[in-house]
Amino acid sequence: MTRKLFSATLAVSLLILATSWQAVNAVKFDLPSHAAEEVQPVCISHYVDQETQVVIKVKAGPGANQKVNLEVTDDSIHQNQLWRKDGLSEDLQRGAFLNKEAGDVVACFTNTLAKGYKADSRYMRTIDVDFEIGSETIDYAKLAEQEKLKPMEVELRKLEDLVKGILENMEHLKNREVTMRNTNESTNERVKWFSTLTMFVLVALGLWQIFYLKRFFRKKRLID
Repeated sequence: MTRKLFSATLAVSLLILATSWQAVNAVKFDLPSHAAEEVQPVCISHYVDQETQVVIKVKAGPGANQKVNLEVTDDSIHQNQLWRKDGLSEDLQRGAFLNKEAGDVVACFTNTLAKGYKADSRYMRTIDVDFEIGSETIDYAKLAEQEKLKPMEVELRKLEDLVKGILENMEHLKNREVTMRNTNESTNERVKWFSTLTMFVLVALGLWQIFYLKRFFRKKRLID
Protein backbone atom coordinates (compact mmCIF):
# COMPACT_ATOMS: atom_id res chain seq x y z
CA MET A 1 0.00 0.00 0.00
CA THR A 2 2.83 2.33 0.92
CA ARG A 3 4.65 1.52 -2.33
CA LYS A 4 1.53 2.27 -4.40
CA LEU A 5 1.02 5.56 -2.56
CA PHE A 6 4.65 6.52 -3.16
CA SER A 7 4.37 5.65 -6.88
CA ALA A 8 1.21 7.71 -7.23
CA THR A 9 2.77 10.66 -5.41
CA LEU A 10 5.89 10.44 -7.60
CA ALA A 11 3.79 10.34 -10.78
CA VAL A 12 1.78 13.40 -9.68
CA SER A 13 4.99 15.26 -8.77
CA LEU A 14 6.54 14.48 -12.14
CA LEU A 15 3.36 15.57 -13.91
CA ILE A 16 3.33 18.92 -12.05
CA LEU A 17 7.04 19.45 -12.71
CA ALA A 18 6.70 18.60 -16.39
CA THR A 19 3.64 20.80 -16.80
CA SER A 20 5.40 23.72 -15.11
CA TRP A 21 8.46 23.24 -17.31
CA GLN A 22 6.38 23.17 -20.48
CA ALA A 23 4.42 26.29 -19.48
CA VAL A 24 7.62 28.33 -19.38
CA ASN A 25 7.90 28.01 -23.17
CA ALA A 26 4.66 29.96 -23.79
CA VAL A 27 4.78 33.76 -24.03
CA LYS A 28 1.95 36.27 -24.48
CA PHE A 29 2.47 40.01 -24.95
CA ASP A 30 1.06 43.12 -26.63
CA LEU A 31 2.90 44.29 -29.76
CA PRO A 32 2.45 48.03 -30.54
CA SER A 33 2.09 49.14 -34.14
CA HIS A 34 4.33 51.69 -35.93
CA ALA A 35 4.61 53.23 -39.37
CA ALA A 36 6.70 51.30 -41.89
CA GLU A 37 9.70 53.66 -41.60
CA GLU A 38 9.65 53.55 -37.78
CA VAL A 39 8.84 49.91 -37.10
CA GLN A 40 11.17 48.13 -34.69
CA PRO A 41 11.26 44.35 -34.14
CA VAL A 42 10.39 42.88 -30.76
CA CYS A 43 12.36 39.68 -30.19
CA ILE A 44 12.20 36.76 -27.80
CA SER A 45 14.65 33.88 -27.66
CA HIS A 46 14.87 30.35 -26.37
CA TYR A 47 17.98 28.19 -25.98
CA VAL A 48 17.89 24.98 -28.05
CA ASP A 49 20.46 22.17 -28.17
CA GLN A 50 21.99 21.04 -31.44
CA GLU A 51 20.12 18.62 -33.69
CA THR A 52 16.88 19.35 -31.84
CA GLN A 53 13.45 19.57 -33.42
CA VAL A 54 11.60 22.83 -32.75
CA VAL A 55 7.96 23.71 -33.37
CA ILE A 56 6.73 27.29 -32.94
CA LYS A 57 3.00 27.89 -32.58
CA VAL A 58 1.93 31.51 -32.89
CA LYS A 59 -1.15 33.64 -33.45
CA ALA A 60 -1.88 37.35 -33.40
CA GLY A 61 -4.96 38.87 -31.80
CA PRO A 62 -7.41 41.05 -33.73
CA GLY A 63 -6.32 44.50 -34.92
CA ALA A 64 -7.44 46.44 -37.98
CA ASN A 65 -4.96 48.11 -40.36
CA GLN A 66 -1.99 46.29 -38.81
CA LYS A 67 0.28 43.65 -40.32
CA VAL A 68 2.33 41.40 -38.06
CA ASN A 69 5.32 39.54 -39.51
CA LEU A 70 7.50 36.94 -37.83
CA GLU A 71 11.07 35.93 -38.61
CA VAL A 72 12.87 33.17 -36.73
CA THR A 73 16.67 33.01 -36.89
CA ASP A 74 19.53 31.45 -34.98
CA ASP A 75 22.08 33.49 -33.02
CA SER A 76 25.04 32.63 -35.24
CA ILE A 77 27.13 35.25 -37.02
CA HIS A 78 25.13 34.72 -40.21
CA GLN A 79 21.74 34.76 -38.39
CA ASN A 80 20.38 31.96 -40.56
CA GLN A 81 16.65 32.18 -41.17
CA LEU A 82 14.86 29.13 -39.77
CA TRP A 83 11.27 30.14 -40.43
CA ARG A 84 9.30 33.19 -41.62
CA LYS A 85 5.62 34.02 -41.61
CA ASP A 86 4.12 37.25 -42.94
CA GLY A 87 0.66 38.52 -42.04
CA LEU A 88 -0.02 36.58 -38.84
CA SER A 89 -3.74 36.15 -38.16
CA GLU A 90 -5.95 34.96 -35.33
CA ASP A 91 -5.62 31.43 -36.70
CA LEU A 92 -2.89 29.34 -35.09
CA GLN A 93 0.19 29.20 -37.31
CA ARG A 94 2.70 26.37 -36.92
CA GLY A 95 6.33 26.33 -38.04
CA ALA A 96 8.67 23.35 -37.64
CA PHE A 97 12.42 23.16 -38.20
CA LEU A 98 15.56 21.40 -36.99
CA ASN A 99 18.05 23.46 -35.01
CA LYS A 100 21.44 22.17 -36.19
CA GLU A 101 23.72 24.12 -33.83
CA ALA A 102 23.29 24.70 -30.10
CA GLY A 103 22.32 28.28 -29.27
CA ASP A 104 19.43 30.69 -28.95
CA VAL A 105 16.57 30.56 -31.42
CA VAL A 106 15.38 34.15 -31.86
CA ALA A 107 11.81 35.01 -32.91
CA CYS A 108 11.38 38.65 -34.00
CA PHE A 109 7.95 40.24 -34.50
CA THR A 110 7.12 43.46 -36.33
CA ASN A 111 3.75 45.21 -36.39
CA THR A 112 3.43 47.62 -39.31
CA LEU A 113 0.65 50.17 -39.43
CA ALA A 114 -1.14 50.69 -42.74
CA LYS A 115 -0.37 53.83 -44.76
CA GLY A 116 -2.38 56.89 -43.80
CA TYR A 117 -2.59 55.95 -40.13
CA LYS A 118 -0.60 57.50 -37.31
CA ALA A 119 0.88 55.45 -34.49
CA ASP A 120 -1.34 55.43 -31.43
CA SER A 121 -1.53 53.42 -28.21
CA ARG A 122 -4.81 51.97 -29.48
CA TYR A 123 -3.03 50.21 -32.33
CA MET A 124 -1.57 47.00 -30.99
CA ARG A 125 -2.06 43.28 -31.35
CA THR A 126 -1.72 40.55 -28.76
CA ILE A 127 0.87 37.93 -29.70
CA ASP A 128 0.62 34.40 -28.34
CA VAL A 129 3.70 32.28 -29.07
CA ASP A 130 4.62 28.84 -27.82
CA PHE A 131 7.94 27.01 -28.26
CA GLU A 132 7.82 23.22 -28.41
CA ILE A 133 11.25 21.67 -28.20
CA GLY A 134 12.50 18.11 -28.46
CA SER A 135 10.05 15.63 -26.96
CA GLU A 136 7.30 18.27 -26.92
CA THR A 137 7.11 18.08 -30.73
CA ILE A 138 6.26 14.36 -30.76
CA ASP A 139 2.85 13.45 -32.17
CA TYR A 140 1.72 11.01 -29.47
CA ALA A 141 -1.56 10.20 -31.23
CA LYS A 142 0.40 8.92 -34.21
CA LEU A 143 2.87 7.17 -31.93
CA ALA A 144 0.07 5.43 -30.05
CA GLU A 145 -1.41 4.22 -33.33
CA GLN A 146 1.92 2.91 -34.60
CA GLU A 147 2.96 1.15 -31.38
CA LYS A 148 -0.61 0.24 -30.30
CA LEU A 149 -0.23 1.97 -26.94
CA LYS A 150 -2.98 2.25 -24.36
CA PRO A 151 -4.00 5.73 -23.09
CA MET A 152 -2.15 5.21 -19.80
CA GLU A 153 0.97 4.06 -21.67
CA VAL A 154 0.80 7.18 -23.84
CA GLU A 155 0.63 9.41 -20.76
CA LEU A 156 3.55 7.56 -19.20
CA ARG A 157 5.53 7.97 -22.44
CA LYS A 158 4.80 11.71 -22.36
CA LEU A 159 6.02 11.93 -18.77
CA GLU A 160 9.12 9.91 -19.60
CA ASP A 161 10.01 12.12 -22.57
CA LEU A 162 9.34 15.33 -20.64
CA VAL A 163 11.47 14.20 -17.69
CA LYS A 164 14.26 13.29 -20.11
CA GLY A 165 14.04 16.78 -21.56
CA ILE A 166 14.17 18.33 -18.09
CA LEU A 167 17.20 16.24 -17.15
CA GLU A 168 18.95 17.22 -20.38
CA ASN A 169 18.32 20.89 -19.70
CA MET A 170 19.52 20.53 -16.11
CA GLU A 171 22.66 18.81 -17.37
CA HIS A 172 23.18 21.69 -19.80
CA LEU A 173 22.76 24.21 -16.95
CA LYS A 174 25.20 22.22 -14.86
CA ASN A 175 27.78 22.26 -17.67
CA ARG A 176 27.31 26.01 -18.10
CA GLU A 177 27.75 26.50 -14.35
CA VAL A 178 31.01 24.51 -14.48
CA THR A 179 32.21 26.59 -17.43
CA MET A 180 31.36 29.84 -15.68
CA ARG A 181 33.03 28.69 -12.47
CA ASN A 182 36.21 27.76 -14.36
CA THR A 183 36.15 31.15 -16.08
CA ASN A 184 35.74 32.93 -12.73
CA GLU A 185 38.58 30.96 -11.16
CA SER A 186 40.82 31.67 -14.14
CA THR A 187 39.94 35.38 -13.97
CA ASN A 188 40.60 35.49 -10.22
CA GLU A 189 43.98 33.83 -10.75
CA ARG A 190 44.93 36.39 -13.39
CA VAL A 191 43.76 39.26 -11.17
CA LYS A 192 45.85 37.87 -8.30
CA TRP A 193 49.02 37.74 -10.40
CA PHE A 194 48.30 41.17 -11.88
CA SER A 195 47.84 42.62 -8.38
CA THR A 196 51.11 41.02 -7.25
CA LEU A 197 52.95 42.42 -10.26
CA THR A 198 51.41 45.86 -9.69
CA MET A 199 52.50 45.82 -6.03
CA PHE A 200 56.03 44.76 -7.01
CA VAL A 201 56.26 47.57 -9.59
CA LEU A 202 55.00 50.16 -7.08
CA VAL A 203 57.51 49.02 -4.42
CA ALA A 204 60.33 49.04 -6.95
CA LEU A 205 59.32 52.50 -8.17
CA GLY A 206 59.20 53.78 -4.57
CA LEU A 207 62.68 52.45 -3.80
CA TRP A 208 64.02 53.93 -7.04
CA GLN A 209 62.53 57.33 -6.15
CA ILE A 210 64.12 57.23 -2.70
CA PHE A 211 67.52 56.31 -4.19
CA TYR A 212 67.26 58.96 -6.91
CA LEU A 213 66.18 61.76 -4.54
CA LYS A 214 68.89 60.83 -2.03
CA ARG A 215 71.58 60.99 -4.73
CA PHE A 216 70.11 64.26 -6.09
CA PHE A 217 70.19 65.93 -2.66
CA ARG A 218 73.74 64.75 -2.06
CA LYS A 219 74.85 66.30 -5.34
CA LYS A 220 73.23 69.54 -4.31
CA ARG A 221 74.90 69.12 -0.92
CA LEU A 222 71.57 69.46 0.85
CA ILE A 223 72.27 66.28 2.86
CA ASP A 224 75.40 64.42 3.89
